[in-house]
Amino acid sequence: MADRPTLTTTAGAPVSDNQNSRTAGERGPVLLDDYQLLEKLAHQNRERIPERVVHAKGWGAFGTLKITGDISRYTKAKALQPGTETPLLLRFSTVAGELGAADAERDVRGFALKFYTSEGNWDLVGNNTPVFFVRDPLKFPDFIHTQKRHPRTNLRSATAMWDFWSLSPESLHQVTILMSDRGLPVAPMYMNGYGSHTYSFWNDNGERFWVKFHFKTQQGHKHYTNAEAESLIGKSRETYQEELFGGIERGEFPKWTVQVQIMSESDAEKTSYNPFDLTKVWPHAEFPPIEIGVMELNRNADNYFAEIEQAAFSPSNVVPGIGHSPDKMLQARVFSYADAHRYRLGTHYEALPVNQPKCPVHHYHKDGQMNFFGQKTGNVDAYYEPNSFSGAVEQPSAKEPPLALSGNADRYNHRIGNDDYVQVTALFNLFDAGQRARLFSNIAAAMGGVPGAIIERQLAHFKLVHPAYEAGVRAALKEAHGYEANAISNEEKHVAAE
Repeated sequence: MADRPTLTTTAGAPVSDNQNSRTAGERGPVLLDDYQLLEKLAHQNRERIPERVVHAKGWGAFGTLKITGDISRYTKAKALQPGTETPLLLRFSTVAGELGAADAERDVRGFALKFYTSEGNWDLVGNNTPVFFVRDPLKFPDFIHTQKRHPRTNLRSATAMWDFWSLSPESLHQVTILMSDRGLPVAPMYMNGYGSHTYSFWNDNGERFWVKFHFKTQQGHKHYTNAEAESLIGKSRETYQEELFGGIERGEFPKWTVQVQIMSESDAEKTSYNPFDLTKVWPHAEFPPIEIGVMELNRNADNYFAEIEQAAFSPSNVVPGIGHSPDKMLQARVFSYADAHRYRLGTHYEALPVNQPKCPVHHYHKDGQMNFFGQKTGNVDAYYEPNSFSGAVEQPSAKEPPLALSGNADRYNHRIGNDDYVQVTALFNLFDAGQRARLFSNIAAAMGGVPGAIIERQLAHFKLVHPAYEAGVRAALKEAHGYEANAISNEEKHVAAE
């Protein structure tokens, strides 16, 4: 057994148990975060060639993560030990924008990281915001539909966006950030990045800690106003690519300070908010950020398509010492991201050079589209597991600590017991007069053509955040569009009140 290779995921992370699925108790149901099971089943489903789809627009570069702090008491991950340097790929992207969209458009920016560690690839898929629009993955496809083209007009629909947001108060936090200055960064190097989700650390003692990742730009924050962006787009639609690629070519390497927030499992039971809710932040006063290192981008891709467009990131790619959490959105993305890549790029997308781990990889996935490498089991006669032919075997030391669960399996209303206003109020109170004025103006501009009933419903949410929020947007709407609440019909007022 000692001479046999270690069984790994396709990302190179060792498999601790290849015989048993993760379940909620001995007799309980299989859990969605069993990424090894999902990877195995998804690969089997795709042993015949499927179609592929196109991915959204993005910009990226390669670099390094240097760990200067010491968080070894929290995690056994080799990439996070003091003094470690790990090569990485960082891809920025728009969320709603299509492949031909202009770079300088107001949108949330994706902030996807692939760390090529000695234990396999670790992917951290986040945004330039610490929160998101929804907390339950069942609503994610609906939200994305509102950001894309209307099936009848084939145009983007402001009505669809604000209708969904006004009916989903959990979106307030993200909407406020999106419509603030930070919703339109000048270029990728002038914005923060966040893991956004709650992840977990675990150590050799079997202790688990919850963690949030922050990447604070060292270049400072720079933003465009709507008017500045509109003028810029008339001159170039590729401003992000020009600035990121051009800067690195000139030797101007952007850097980010890497921080983590740590929460014990016992502390997670005491917070007034759900620490696994993607629409919430952990207040820094309660859980101070710990500086652990520096991330630098210092190399451009030699071929954009091969190294940036075909780069595939998924939160299912974790390594020993780093894991997931009960965050519902994260658990769904553990499956959906990797599954999207299998459809878009092909069954064995992680064998592409840009996605290929830098450590040995052994697995029992068979045939399928793009299998140019044959078997990766360690022995040609070992094409199933368990076997008697020296094929790759599991590594028990890679097993995460057990996660305690309680409660009945059910569809729980995620809006009951959640305060979707208090953290937005705290954010709004941080804005100075100029920031508030731009926030009001940006929201009013984005509401052009939206029915009055939907506007009033959204204004009611703003009022619950802060009376000045509602009053400021209302005044901006009147100035920009001549909007008057008394012009709304009784029928529309009834709809707004629902």
